[in-house]
Amino acid sequence: MRQKANFGLEAGIRRSVQEHVYLTTEEATAYLRLKERKLYELVAHGAVPCTKVSGKWLFPRAALDRWLEAGLAHPEGLQSASPPPIVGGSQDSLLEIAVRESGCGHALLAEGSQAGLDRLLRNEVAIAAIHLHATPDDDAANVVAIRASVALHDAVVIAFARREQGLLVQAGNPLGLEGIASAIAKRARFARRQQGAGAQLLLTSLIARAEIPLSAMVAADSVSATGQDLALAIRTGRADCGIASRAIATAFGLDFLPLVWEHVDLVMRRRTYFEPGPQKLLAWMRGEAMVTRARELSGYDLAASGAVRLNR
Repeated sequence: MRQKANFGLEAGIRRSVQEHVYLTTEEATAYLRLKERKLYELVAHGAVPCTKVSGKWLFPRAALDRWLEAGLAHPEGLQSASPPPIVGGSQDSLLEIAVRESGCGHALLAEGSQAGLDRLLRNEVAIAAIHLHATPDDDAANVVAIRASVALHDAVVIAFARREQGLLVQAGNPLGLEGIASAIAKRARFARRQQGAGAQLLLTSLIARAEIPLSAMVAADSVSATGQDLALAIRTGRADCGIASRAIATAFGLDFLPLVWEHVDLVMRRRTYFEPGPQKLLAWMRGEAMVTRARELSGYDLAASGAVRLNR
C-alpha cells in the first residue's frame, strides 16, 4: 500500500513539474506549429493561455495541451455519453444530507475514494467524493492525485468540507488508548476499511509516519465498507478501534481520539459542473442549511466549502 501511495505521489510530483514548464513565444509557436503573428492574435483576443512577465509573454505547456484537447473535434457517435446521476467515492455524513436535501436528484454510491475515482474515469458516476492521503501534506493530496491523472484533463475539484478524522474507540475507552501507536502497542484490534478507501490510506500513512511496521497492527477479521460499518464493528465488540470521522463517532456513541483534519473534495468533469443537478448541490452547500447541519453533526470546517480547488 505504501509503495502504491509513494508511486502516486511521485507521479503527482512529476506532473506538477510539467505543469510549471513555461514556453517562450518562439518555443510556443514551434510547439503549436503556428506563425508568430497568429500566436500574437490569439494572445490579443485572450484565446490562448499565457502570462506576461517583465514584458515577455510566457505560455504554460500543460495549459496549452489542455487548450488543444478542448478544441478537438469529435465525430458524431464518438461523444462520451453523460454519466449517470450518481455521487460515488467516499462516504460522508454531511454529504449524504447535502445530496438528499439539495434536491440534486443524484444517488449515492459509497465505496471509498479510489473506487469513486475509478468509476469517474469509466464514466459510471457523475461526481466522486475523495479524501486521499499519500503525502505529509495531506491538504494537497487530493489535488496532486487529480493533476497526476492524464485522463482527468478536464476535471474540476470543488471543496466540500474539511472534517476531523480520528481513532474511534468503545465508549469510555476501556483499553485506555491514546492514539495509533498506543493502540498498536496494546494489541488493539483495528477495524479496517477496504483498500483504496481514504480512511485506510490515512491509517497506513499514519503508521508509516510513526515508523511502525504495518505487520505490527492487529486487524479485526472483517473489512468495513463504510465508516458506519466500521463504527458498528467497534460498538458491537468485533473490533476495538478504527479510523473514521468525529461525526460518525458522535452518531454511534463512541469515544473519539482526534488525529487530523482532512479535505473532502468533489471531483467531476467540467461539463458535469454546469448541469442542473450539481448546481443545485453547490447552491445548497452555500446556504445556511449546510452550516446548521454541519454544526449538528460536529467535526466540520466549512470555511472553504464550494471553492474551486482545481480547474483543469
